[in-house]
Amino acid sequence: MGGGAAPPPDSPARLGDRRLRSVPDPEVVAKPKRRQYTAEYKLQIVQAADLCKGPGAIGALLRREGLYFSLLGKWRKQRQLGELSGPGKARGRKVEASTELKRQVRQLERDKARLERKLRHAEAIIEVQKKVSEILGISLAATPDDETD
Repeated sequence: MGGGAAPPPDSPARLGDRRLRSVPDPEVVAKPKRRQYTAEYKLQIVQAADLCKGPGAIGALLRREGLYFSLLGKWRKQRQLGELSGPGKARGRKVEASTELKRQVRQLERDKARLERKLRHAEAIIEVQKKVSEILGISLAATPDDETD
């Protein structure tokens, strides 16, 4: 009898290189981009699928192109609605008005607020002048464009 007992199954001597290989790779993989297909490509695939005759032919086409069957259904519906024949709908956020236009609107709003303040001030002065003329007994000549309150 010789040799001695074997090391326990979970000892470092028994694990050897296996323990080093089981450590996960710390590198972070970049998130893949979402695939986008042109209208021409979609139309080509739908037409190719329409030409498939034998059993499993459409599946072979989709596997070769790396596509899902649900995409084929969506693209057929788009073709039926006429969305694959011309330019597609614009996607994403709506385009904002130009910054120059926004700047002009802000400037006009500030001017309007300033002119409204000046108008209130002028109306207050006119009211004071009317009261002073009443106290002193001076009649004010009415102008044709005076407003009646």
